[in-house]
Amino acid sequence: MEQATTQLINAARTGHLETLKYLIGQNIDLEATDDKGYTALIIACYNNQLEAARTLINAGVNVNSADFGGNTALMGVCFKGYPDIAELLIENGADLNKQHGNGGTALMFAAMFGRNDLLKILLSHGADKHDLDIRGMSVFDLAAQQGNEEGIALLESH
Repeated sequence: MEQATTQLINAARTGHLETLKYLIGQNIDLEATDDKGYTALIIACYNNQLEAARTLINAGVNVNSADFGGNTALMGVCFKGYPDIAELLIENGADLNKQHGNGGTALMFAAMFGRNDLLKILLSHGADKHDLDIRGMSVFDLAAQQGNEEGIALLESH
């Protein structure tokens, strides 16, 4: 991995805004990835670095870029449980219904991991609760499998 890409991803991971802004000003490839296909935005979001994510989005990065498994930044924050970053991504055009390599969606991640605050956000913005993953599992099935009864009730009420 190129040195500038390593610096960019490290600055995104740690939320070091000064370095991030400097690198953005150097016109480096903001969509460059590490060896797993993670962009700086995916790394910033996964590590709960709201201001780093905002800085990258304001610089024009693709909010729907995905890693090698098809996981987006929105999926990552739904797995980890970061509603503020989810709102930021959605406000900036994140695809609510994008499916990763196994057909999972951000809504499915939120349901599986009991991130019911994120379920509310995604549903209020129009996430499709009828998608199926490659096993034919719905978001309802995944919530039930994890015993997320509150999540099921939220899904049923939307």
